[in-house]
Amino acid sequence: MKIKKVELETVCGITSKIPENSLPEFAFAGKSNVGKSSLINALMQRKSLARTSAQPGKTQTINFYNVNDALYLVDLPGYGYARVGKEVTAKWGQMVERYLHRSKMLQMVFLLIDIRHDPSANDCQMYDWVVAQGFTPVIIATKADKIKRSQLAKQVKLIREGLGMPKEELLIPFSAETKQGRDEIYALLSGQENAAEDTNA
Repeated sequence: MKIKKVELETVCGITSKIPENSLPEFAFAGKSNVGKSSLINALMQRKSLARTSAQPGKTQTINFYNVNDALYLVDLPGYGYARVGKEVTAKWGQMVERYLHRSKMLQMVFLLIDIRHDPSANDCQMYDWVVAQGFTPVIIATKADKIKRSQLAKQVKLIREGLGMPKEELLIPFSAETKQGRDEIYALLSGQENAAEDTNA
């Protein structure tokens, strides 16, 4: 996938109206510090368009990145950060729920899980919730460069079992450092983009 143009087009806060876009949207969800901004930067082939931070809970808005005037990458607020108050956490949850309910162009939800750890209670809750909204989430197991290759199959199995994923659902090991998994994600984006173009033709 050739990235010719990328821009942060819309930023939605807690009280913002969800934009009514006409291009396919692909949402990225994951707990704070799972590597979501690094993944999005790697996909957009930019170093710092999505802000990365060592401080969890940095993304507190829904950010819409227009890629090639062909699709949107939608960065959802990270969840599960303990230092954020319950009231703010609840509002973030409502904002994400509103987006998943109201977006007419949402094609796919990617859920990021740190490959080094079993899925947390928040991860499992988010997975079940996305499924309940009618989507089949694609799991991206981030930070694959942080484990040995010999551990990969074991960790992938633990994530699948922890989430209760059916065998046919996709799980993609990914590394922002080595770009492992990027082509597989591009293939999904391109496939949905082409399908949308065929539908609109």
